[in-house]
Amino acid sequence: MKITKIILRSSLLILFSYFMIQGLNAQVDVEIDKKEFKVRKNGFKDAWKAVKYGDDLYEAITAGGFRQAISFYEEAERYNGNNPELNYKLGVCYLVDLQVDKAVGRFEKAVKKKPGVAPDVRYLLGKAYHNNYKFDKAIDMLTEFINKYQSSGNDDFDKKIIDKAKRKIEECNSAKVLVESPTRVFIDNLGPAVNTKYPEYGPVITADESMVVFTSRREGTTGDARDESDFQYYEDLYVSYRDDQERWGNALNMRDLNTDGHDASIGLSYDGQILYTYNGTPTGTILASELEGDQWSKPKELSKHINTKAHETSATVSADGKYFYFVSDCEKDDFGTSSYGGKDIYFCEKTEKGKWGKVKNIGTSINTQYNEEACFIHPDGVSMYFSSEGFNSMGEYDIFKTTKDSLGNWSDPENLGYPVNTPARDVFFVMAGSGRYGYYSTVRETGYGGQDIYRITFLGPEKLMVEAIEDNLMASLNATISDKVVEQEVKIETVRLTLLKGTVTDAISRQPIKADIEIVDNEKNEIVTLTNSNSSTGKYMLSLPSGKNYGISVKAEGYLFHSENFNIPAATGYQEVIKDVILSKVGVGTKIVLKNIFFDYNKSTLRSESYPELERLRKLLDSYSDMRIEIGGHTDNRGALKYNTDLSEARAKAVVDYLVSAGIGRSRLEYKGYAYLQPIDTNDTDDGRQQNRRVEFKVLSVN
Repeated sequence: MKITKIILRSSLLILFSYFMIQGLNAQVDVEIDKKEFKVRKNGFKDAWKAVKYGDDLYEAITAGGFRQAISFYEEAERYNGNNPELNYKLGVCYLVDLQVDKAVGRFEKAVKKKPGVAPDVRYLLGKAYHNNYKFDKAIDMLTEFINKYQSSGNDDFDKKIIDKAKRKIEECNSAKVLVESPTRVFIDNLGPAVNTKYPEYGPVITADESMVVFTSRREGTTGDARDESDFQYYEDLYVSYRDDQERWGNALNMRDLNTDGHDASIGLSYDGQILYTYNGTPTGTILASELEGDQWSKPKELSKHINTKAHETSATVSADGKYFYFVSDCEKDDFGTSSYGGKDIYFCEKTEKGKWGKVKNIGTSINTQYNEEACFIHPDGVSMYFSSEGFNSMGEYDIFKTTKDSLGNWSDPENLGYPVNTPARDVFFVMAGSGRYGYYSTVRETGYGGQDIYRITFLGPEKLMVEAIEDNLMASLNATISDKVVEQEVKIETVRLTLLKGTVTDAISRQPIKADIEIVDNEKNEIVTLTNSNSSTGKYMLSLPSGKNYGISVKAEGYLFHSENFNIPAATGYQEVIKDVILSKVGVGTKIVLKNIFFDYNKSTLRSESYPELERLRKLLDSYSDMRIEIGGHTDNRGALKYNTDLSEARAKAVVDYLVSAGIGRSRLEYKGYAYLQPIDTNDTDDGRQQNRRVEFKVLSVN
């Protein structure tokens, strides 16, 4: 089968370049012999000068140094392209720069000319074969390396490289399996509005894909200066917005957040209101910034439970805001559990005071003896995507998915498969709320230059082909006649999630309002999430996993609250619901429908799911101690007028009785049953009749 080469580089480019260099063991001392370059008349001086310039950069052991050394070594290669040491060093530089075709060629020439040119040359050639999808050659070369190294007793460098070589063979075998059964996806470039000839990476998105924040090292970044370690522009944060035609707008520099140093994106709350960034200090620090109106607040370091003396490099928060997940290479968590190896994923829970509590290792179902990185918790609250060097990775870091059950246990991680995953580092993947679209950065031949940001469309299982019934009937006539028909299409599995979004505005001026939004599990009478709408736009977004009856309350100072009810069956798939909320200021005659008041069928008995809504009404009356209201009961037009009048009045009285029992003076409360005489919708449809069956309150007086 044809293999498309896709090379993924991570965000936090400098950090991962460092890990790559360490993995190469590129500090092996290999000297180039001067005599090898006395091959052209009057050419020695220029050739040797190029070699020495290249060596100075190479020996710095930095990603930028290796990349810069390439041009000098290539100049020296013009004078002697067969020098084994030069080919070895060029191979190392090309491998760091992910020019794997060239790396393979140079390592092969070095081994052919001088088999012992460097102790790790076969390991590096095997690694280059692996990155070039030549898995069988990689396995042969790595096996040869292991056998030669173990039999030689060579102590020139760390023997841990043997373990790396064995692991690399395991990755090759995993890669062969995954490449043979590729995942059905489209991988599309986000286009020139987002991507440039410079590196773009680390995309983070809102759940509805309306906004993407990413890191770029393009010309014109803050300070317009280059990092001396790799000679590229410093990282800056950029943002792009998607319009109704799914076109990405021109990327904007997030100047409120960027500094003269490195600023990289690592996480974003699903509603786009909190951005997590990475400060590339020696200890690695996670910062958070909140969108206040149309301005981002100054980034602040997270708690000392999260930011330690170790390296913290990735952050994600659950949709309900209760759990924070991150990556660290700390030795142990706050409960004394030791790391399982390298970088692990940790989490902490928000306390009653709104602070992040003690940190706990997420456990061995996810963390391995190898490194884990770039965790992302989906808005459904149960799906996590992360990268790992363990499990059945097809090469270094692969992207995996795991889900949490009702008891809090995580499932065995599932590899997202090829071509999403490749033999290179595949990290910092995020998934849209729908579960069908993912975003990451990768290097592709069709890109604009370096890393670009791409959108992945997951197509689901392929349609199956089955023999038509007619074929069987005709078989006795002509066994060679055959036809194929398409079996019923396999449905694409999506998450069970509702995204509720819209705006909150004033009833008169239609100006946006910053309102507090409370989501309650009506059956458990528990607050699920507390959030607010944006003060400049009035926009809000809520994540509602399926299988619950939600009560949603929107309130702002000086306004009567607004309530909504969403009873979402467990089997409900992904959907986006737009609900614009209009708040009315407190005033005589204002009516508010109480949408989370529930009664038993044809009865006036309040169900327990009504208590959160009743408590909101009680608090409103406590806030306005002189307010008098009328509770009105309403029905649809089915049944006799007297029956509906009695039922609606009894239900209104039940609400009043509850409020009186909760401490509200009866003199402040009136009730009346209106039956079906004041409809707010048609009675000709089920939906209309449901809207008409309601309880509402009307302000009679307020001072």
